[in-house]
Amino acid sequence: MNKWTRWSALLLTVVFAAVLLTGCAAEKPSTIGIVDMQKVMTENPKIKQMQEQLNAKAKELTENLEKERATLKPEEFQQKEQAAYAEFMKMKQEFEAQIETQTKKVLEEVAKEKKLGAVIYKNGMAWGGVDVTEEVLKKLQ
Repeated sequence: MNKWTRWSALLLTVVFAAVLLTGCAAEKPSTIGIVDMQKVMTENPKIKQMQEQLNAKAKELTENLEKERATLKPEEFQQKEQAAYAEFMKMKQEFEAQIETQTKKVLEEVAKEKKLGAVIYKNGMAWGGVDVTEEVLKKLQ
């Protein structure tokens, strides 16, 4: 490679880098929103209701198993216990999916309204950002 080719390549690289950096600097930085999901999970009435239903189902399944324990052989009891656990886990997963879908939809709405570039969980944020937790709680009700 001759001297002029190297200088041309270097000059082209410098110009390309300058154009890229100028383009990036011209954009307005995105505002980041933060949401305290623990607060959302504990203060939202719909989520509390789902948790109460889940707890009631767990209690019902446990009581039914305890009633049947004396009349069943150990392996039959174990099968019933596994079936009850599977039923409970299915219900729990359905509730979690509903909560996730609703929360994601509301987070997207709040982010658009507040013109946020991103929304992250509060426990991962050391400082800064716009707290949107209250808006999310209001919209989830």
